[in-house]
Amino acid sequence: MTRTIDVSLDRLRPDRDTLLWAGLVLNTELILTFAYLLLADVTVTEWRYLVFPYVWLNLSVWALVRTTPSADSPRSRYIGATIAVGYFLLLAYVGGLLAPGGHHALGWRVAWLPPGWGPALLYTGTAVKISLFPYKLVGYLTLAYLVYDTVLETAGSAVSGLLGLVSCVSCTWPVVATLAAGLAGSGTAVAAAASEWSYTLGTLAFAATVVLLRWRPTFGRFR
Repeated sequence: MTRTIDVSLDRLRPDRDTLLWAGLVLNTELILTFAYLLLADVTVTEWRYLVFPYVWLNLSVWALVRTTPSADSPRSRYIGATIAVGYFLLLAYVGGLLAPGGHHALGWRVAWLPPGWGPALLYTGTAVKISLFPYKLVGYLTLAYLVYDTVLETAGSAVSGLLGLVSCVSCTWPVVATLAAGLAGSGTAVAAAASEWSYTLGTLAFAATVVLLRWRPTFGRFR
């Protein structure tokens, strides 16, 4: 008895309607971005930071539309949901959506940031600090949803443990940047490089994770 890996790309191949919708979405995003730049009267020095949120949002929408979880039993659904919620909370904490509160309770406010970064809903209390940047919120919810689907489909498979480990890659770069800044000093070249590239590497890791969780090579048997 031998195991093989099914690496079919059918789950990733877009159809004609998908391409048309993708074109419409991209045009809309360009209009929103230029409208913001015109109305906010800001100068952009790093255009990639305007692109990163759209990568997260677009991949998230693509993955959510193409994913339909199915459970064999209520127990599997409960286990999957529990893991997904815990995973989302972990991402939210490590990724900066949730943090310990401050000394002063400032309440809720809205930050009008570039599209995708904002409008961000911010809350500062004595117990918790919440920073809901749209691209991160949607991205982390998407990863949690894909993990939920993965748990349901690969329950009992050896690949599920591996995918669970790999899917955490998307939250590691903010940690690396924070540790580098703390150990090397915020003014050093090492800390600056870690902070600058954390968004780029985090976006690449997020994209790879979404594709991996959506594609999910499956193990089959043949004689």
